[in-house]
Amino acid sequence: MPGTTAATPSTSHAAPLGRAWIAAHIPHSGAMCLLDSVDAWDDAHIRCTATSHRDAHNPLRSQGRLASVCGIEYAAQAMAVHGALAGMRDGVPDQPQAGRPRVGYLASVRGVEARVARLDTFEAPLTVEAERMSGDGNTVLYGFTLRCGDEVLLTGRAAVMLDASGALARATDNSLKGEPT
Repeated sequence: MPGTTAATPSTSHAAPLGRAWIAAHIPHSGAMCLLDSVDAWDDAHIRCTATSHRDAHNPLRSQGRLASVCGIEYAAQAMAVHGALAGMRDGVPDQPQAGRPRVGYLASVRGVEARVARLDTFEAPLTVEAERMSGDGNTVLYGFTLRCGDEVLLTGRAAVMLDASGALARATDNSLKGEPT
């Protein structure tokens, strides 16, 4: 799991990818697209770079500061990019709308350890790493780490629910029919 050592993708695919590619494949754009590049990825890992933590107009700032827990959103965006890349690699349509990744919702975060109070105090770029630990067609569990150079800033785990609105609709429909959800 990320946190103590850097996860190194074993086989990097078509990296690096830039901010424009990232913004086209995640549900955030403009200033809310926090990642600058995908530096490496494989089936289980992704490593991205971000400099938006230094931007005075970062939409996650509160009272001019960027709390370290905002790093969870950086990690969530890396997970979304990983899902989009994995879906494209598999050659499987990500969802009925061709060309768009499956919608993922951050269901929970656990074991979050913030080792610093703020992210905006770091001048160097952030490295955002996520490791797919397990998953099925509906949920994925990732471990994540944010670093600045060799310093670990934030670690944790996140559960992502895929196509939650579709799953809820199917469960509701099945319960109305008296079928198991």
